[in-house]
Amino acid sequence: MRINAEIMATLKAAGEDAPAVLRAALTRLRGRIALVSSFGAESAVMLALAAEIDPDVPVLFLQTGQHFPETLEYRQELARVLGLRDVRDLHPAEKQIEKRDPQGQLWAFDPDACCALRKVEPLDEAMIPFDAWITGRKRSQAATRQGLPVVEEAAGGRIKINPLIAWTPRELDAEITRRNLPRHPLTLRGYPSIGCAPCTRPVAEGEDPRQGRWAGQAKTECGIHLPTAS
Repeated sequence: MRINAEIMATLKAAGEDAPAVLRAALTRLRGRIALVSSFGAESAVMLALAAEIDPDVPVLFLQTGQHFPETLEYRQELARVLGLRDVRDLHPAEKQIEKRDPQGQLWAFDPDACCALRKVEPLDEAMIPFDAWITGRKRSQAATRQGLPVVEEAAGGRIKINPLIAWTPRELDAEITRRNLPRHPLTLRGYPSIGCAPCTRPVAEGEDPRQGRWAGQAKTECGIHLPTAS
């Protein structure tokens, strides 16, 4: 375990109080922790809370080469509005793209392999200097996330911290409104969960928010949050 028992106890003592969890994580693990953000539909709240505590926290954005243009524009706008000073765009290795997905169509016949190439592997490399990372996962997002704790062990002795785990879509929306934060433009077009453009569709009223991701397939996660990911 890279994180000692005292720090783990401090993190767990914060319970599900998101600002308290973030403050404990960003102060006790400064220089050893990164925040991973998709700059998606619900990302603004987490980023705003983190920016208030430490605008220099490294924010890792997986620039897959398959994003909606709106996501790339939103990434720039939100980082500017919040004053985040260390947003890092993680790109897949060019040689691996040439070797494994030269036409950019891997998503169509092997989405797991596409996610491994464009998300899992770049994040694994970027995480080498860090002992912990913050995610934006919420229990309300999908049935597969119902049992997630605030602090969880990850591969390689790292930990993942999920400060917003107990927040509902209604609470997130209210906080975005209260803070007058920019909204991802695709949320107004029926996209409550936004990934890469080829694998994301709008969802109908009453559908699980993540049913628009990899629709029609058994796949529910990109791979960075599976037990084998670091």
